[in-house]
Amino acid sequence: MKKLLYLFIFTFAYTTVQAQWQPGRFYDVKGNLSTGLIRLGAGGKGPIKDEAFIEYKEDAKADEIKLSASDLRSFVAGRDSFIVAASGAWSTYQLDFVQVVVDGPQRMFVVRGGGSGGSGGSGFKPGISIGAGGGTGGGGGFGGGVGGGVSIPIFGGGGGGGGRSGKAAFFYGENTASMKPITDENFIDVMSEVMGDEPEVVEKIQTKKFGPRSMDKLINYFRQVQAGK
Repeated sequence: MKKLLYLFIFTFAYTTVQAQWQPGRFYDVKGNLSTGLIRLGAGGKGPIKDEAFIEYKEDAKADEIKLSASDLRSFVAGRDSFIVAASGAWSTYQLDFVQVVVDGPQRMFVVRGGGSGGSGGSGFKPGISIGAGGGTGGGGGFGGGVGGGVSIPIFGGGGGGGGRSGKAAFFYGENTASMKPITDENFIDVMSEVMGDEPEVVEKIQTKKFGPRSMDKLINYFRQVQAGK
């Protein structure tokens, strides 16, 4: 029953995260921090062509403004942390947002394409609504040319190949400049390192209780173990 409730919570968060105002904060390109309300995935055209954007306002009564990806280093909306990155094949934008799913010396990122210029606030759509648990104020460098790797439907999402609507592609690295795809071949080694702070989780990875096609369940389990401590 608890597992079903846990899955429902994250499924609900996933389906409602888009186009919702959430408490958040962002770092601009100069490193200045601003807090308020942030909305990701809203309709309309962004300030700069071929760049994803977010909407921001200081409080519920303030006027909203649109901030393009090149204006930002990183931002947090609700419990989700994002870093700006130059996209590969995973987005219709040249600059888009990469979600930090596991934060640490070796980070885990998820990207999910499917948007298009003028149709929404971002070509990236969060596939899993799980907070990174840490800040992303440093931003990290721009990554480029990444592609391939594990690409699976999240909570029943459909769609075509990696980076298209309805599917998430997973990457790892210290920052977006060095992120590499998580593949079937490197899954055990990479995930054992990324989630190395939780031996219980690593044991299940190495004994193949979780595999590349159950990434969402693995991440949920990892967060459960962390929350339990």
